Amino acid sequence: MASCPICLDYLRDPVTTECGHNFCSSCIHQHWEGLQGTFSCPVCLHHGPDRSWKRNTQLYHMTEIVQQIPGMRGKRKRPEEPLCKKHREGLSLFCEKDLEVLCAQCRVSDHGDHPLIPIEEAAATHRRKLKSYIESLNEQIKDTENRSEMQVSKCSELRQRIEHQKDELHSEIKQLKNFLEKEQNAMLISLLTETTNVEEKLMEEKKQISNHSSILNSQLSDIISKCLQIDVDLLTGVESIHNRYDNLETLATLLYELKEESCSLPPHYLGLHKMIHTFQVDLTLDPETAHPSLTISRDRISVTYRTSFGLHNLQARTSYPAVLSSKGFDAGRHFWQVEVRGTGAWCLGVCKESFPKNAPMPPSPRNGCWQLQFWANTSVTWDSGNWERIGIFLDYELGEVSFYNLRTRSHLYTFSERFTVKLMPYFCIGLFTKSLVMRIVKDE
Repeated sequence: MASCPICLDYLRDPVTTECGHNFCSSCIHQHWEGLQGTFSCPVCLHHGPDRSWKRNTQLYHMTEIVQQIPGMRGKRKRPEEPLCKKHREGLSLFCEKDLEVLCAQCRVSDHGDHPLIPIEEAAATHRRKLKSYIESLNEQIKDTENRSEMQVSKCSELRQRIEHQKDELHSEIKQLKNFLEKEQNAMLISLLTETTNVEEKLMEEKKQISNHSSILNSQLSDIISKCLQIDVDLLTGVESIHNRYDNLETLATLLYELKEESCSLPPHYLGLHKMIHTFQVDLTLDPETAHPSLTISRDRISVTYRTSFGLHNLQARTSYPAVLSSKGFDAGRHFWQVEVRGTGAWCLGVCKESFPKNAPMPPSPRNGCWQLQFWANTSVTWDSGNWERIGIFLDYELGEVSFYNLRTRSHLYTFSERFTVKLMPYFCIGLFTKSLVMRIVKDE
């Protein structure tokens, strides 16, 4: 009650603040020195609009009485003032250059030409400066915590992406193993058939060789026997022997080439990966070309179908809900990928820049739109691993638009045409779809 919460000594010239706490007049004055706007109580932090306090005469007299009590006087001693370690004198000055607390003798001996100010004034100045650090440090701590949270979130996202890639790799390797097993079985059957054919032909040739050998031996025996006969007998019937020898057939040589069996991977297993990384382009959707029933995301890479878009618009209800890319192509080779989640029909492809956006006619190569229609029945959650992904490859000079199922790494279809105008990537969501989301993606 009789002590100041700031200096912890007996109250000197006590004053009472608006919130009811008591301080030495000099202590609260020094505490509030340099503050502007609001003045907080050192005890309860109550904010007052001004330096409002009242002298407390009654408390002043009570403090005097308490100081005269012997027991209390012995217990409450004024804290000893710190002394200069070098000169053993009271510290009363502060050097702004060296930032040191000094006594009067230090000023003369070591800091004669330095800017020196009283300790109370220096403390108030540096207290204000230190308080200015608090807000900055709090902001830095908050920013650091936010970065830490973002790092954790990013780490979790990277783990999910890695798991997703592992699942894709596992699926692709499984499909490749199945393909190789089928190829192996087909090759083994082919080799077994080849072995049977070779054995049959070898047996046939062995039989022919045996028959030919018998003919040769018979003719040799007849000639030897003829040579042993007397002249008349030898010459009798010699013509037939000459004819048999001259007409002796040569044994046909068995010519058989063994077929070379080799395992040939489908072209997309060797070429699709290179195609993606060589010709992949960054695409964004053009909201200006979007059908009224479609909603384009802020980053312009996703499109969804809205079930209610103003039924008063007859043209919107009868036309196909499509949107074009903001970028078109009139030369070169280009590859892009699209993922789809939800339920319903959807189309992908390219169309002429002049293709009517909101016409009721169905898109087809005849009116300048080369597209394939698909059907999705998947979860809308992107991290579920349940999705459809289609790759589109445009070779302008060759006049081809090819479609690939990137989940199975298989070729779906290729349009062949002679292109003479700019082509725009085309994205269409069918009517009556359920939570269908189409998104342009890119392999990293």
